[in-house]
Amino acid sequence: MRAIWKGSIAFGLVNVPVKLYSATEDHDVSLHQVHNKDGGRIRYQRKCEVCGSVVDYEDIDKAYEEEGRTVVLTAADLKSLPAEASREIEVVEFVPAEQLDPIMYERPYYLEPDSKSPKAYMLLLRTLQDTERVAIVQYALRQKTRLGALRVRGDVLMLQSLLWDDEVREANFPSLETEVKISDKELEMSSALVDSMARDFEPEEYTDNYQVQLRQLIEAKLEQGDSIDTEATFGVTASEGEGGEVIDLMEALKRSLDKKRGKGSADSSAEESDDGATAKAASKPRARAKKA
Repeated sequence: MRAIWKGSIAFGLVNVPVKLYSATEDHDVSLHQVHNKDGGRIRYQRKCEVCGSVVDYEDIDKAYEEEGRTVVLTAADLKSLPAEASREIEVVEFVPAEQLDPIMYERPYYLEPDSKSPKAYMLLLRTLQDTERVAIVQYALRQKTRLGALRVRGDVLMLQSLLWDDEVREANFPSLETEVKISDKELEMSSALVDSMARDFEPEEYTDNYQVQLRQLIEAKLEQGDSIDTEATFGVTASEGEGGEVIDLMEALKRSLDKKRGKGSADSSAEESDDGATAKAASKPRARAKKA
């Protein structure tokens, strides 16, 4: 891995020199655009609207426009900002990890100690572990002042960039304002379905099937050209379920449970409609399982 930034963590009066590395990478197959008539590569050019010339990247500045007025900001202008010149990850406070809403998390980075002795680095790492807290930090990276969470992953300090509060949208959906009644039977069956599918998360067991199939398609086209047999390449994939058949919520839960338990289809005489389940729940108390 190649470091993309060097600086230091300011932890009170303690200074921790670090190198920053991207903690993730893109595994997608790289594709480019071509003309469908002749296969010619489609390329994008940075063209000036005034003179029509193609402009080199180093000759491009940034600008802000407001009410018809344009302010041009050069690279030197942007570098003159104090925040941009800072090479410090400032620890602002320490908070419980559960107080951070996952929606705020952005890109993760690994931090490597950048000094002859990693003692200050290990001190901060151990402190975060022992106190079970996350450090909220502020720093500048790529012409932006950022908020971040400093936490421990394995034996390494990780910096996770965070969204600012005003960057998170509120979810205001009129469809959720409608009052919905959930019966005890529906909740019980839904919970049973969750229990039947509960297990520990093992991320290595999951595969990006689209990328696997895309690579398979590319290899097939390299071997056979455009006249490939997709059915022979991918096999026949039958969709599960009854296609567009509409079934009620109770029936869907029951079939899902039967499938997970390996029972097959339920006896039709034992089936209950949504209204029937609600009426039965209202007329007869539901037995509760004893706690272990």
